[in-house]
Amino acid sequence: MANTKIKLTNLHKAFGRKVVLDGIDLEIKEGESLVVIGGSGTGKSVLIKCIQGILTPDEGSILVDDQEVVGVSEKEKELLHSKMGMLFQGGALFDSLSVWENVAFGLIENQKMDRKAAKMEAIRVLRQVGLAPDVADLSPSELSGGMQKRVGLARAIATRPEIIFFDEPTTGLDPIMSDVINELIIESVKGLGATALTITHDMASARKIADRIAMLYKGKIIWQGTVKEMDKTTNEYVRQFINGSSQGPIKVEV
Repeated sequence: MANTKIKLTNLHKAFGRKVVLDGIDLEIKEGESLVVIGGSGTGKSVLIKCIQGILTPDEGSILVDDQEVVGVSEKEKELLHSKMGMLFQGGALFDSLSVWENVAFGLIENQKMDRKAAKMEAIRVLRQVGLAPDVADLSPSELSGGMQKRVGLARAIATRPEIIFFDEPTTGLDPIMSDVINELIIESVKGLGATALTITHDMASARKIADRIAMLYKGKIIWQGTVKEMDKTTNEYVRQFINGSSQGPIKVEV
């Protein structure tokens, strides 16, 4: 039985009167790929930021490798971040850096690798995500959306993290490129033996990359299970969301 990599207990976070996380309990096993689904503005990004230590929850516990991460020192936070990789929603590449410098950013800044070795490693990782070496010296603005997403993925895995976060990894991509990215995510995560937490409202993506799915609604995890269990569930909220139906208990605030 795999060990628990991340454990959230009774997690609360509010901004003023707006309650975003309202008592989240969630466990992610080592090497597992968990996908959190839910509508826009349901607190999926806040959840990730709390685990990363970017936001401090108002209440509750977050254990990573059985270590409490809520309220730790900056030095311990740095140690935590060295275990993590992240693929941001918009790619979030640095325009002022070349593609290889983007990929090697963590290697140079955090692992103090020399530039020559870092460039070779960046080119190796770019190859892993299906990009030729001649892309390395280009600027991110010269790349298509799909290529930028691959560079973002290469950067996320370059430091060989134990935990990788994927924030809406297929947003803005056509269905074919989305599928390519999903395949690359699976290969990358399995190749590293990493634990993955993805937040998305793209159900095709969720089905493809998830070992397990959890649904976030009004600050709570209202359902979790495998893709097969999701397809058989009688939970009205889950059914409405995965079928993309305007009819059901989830009311869209217009």
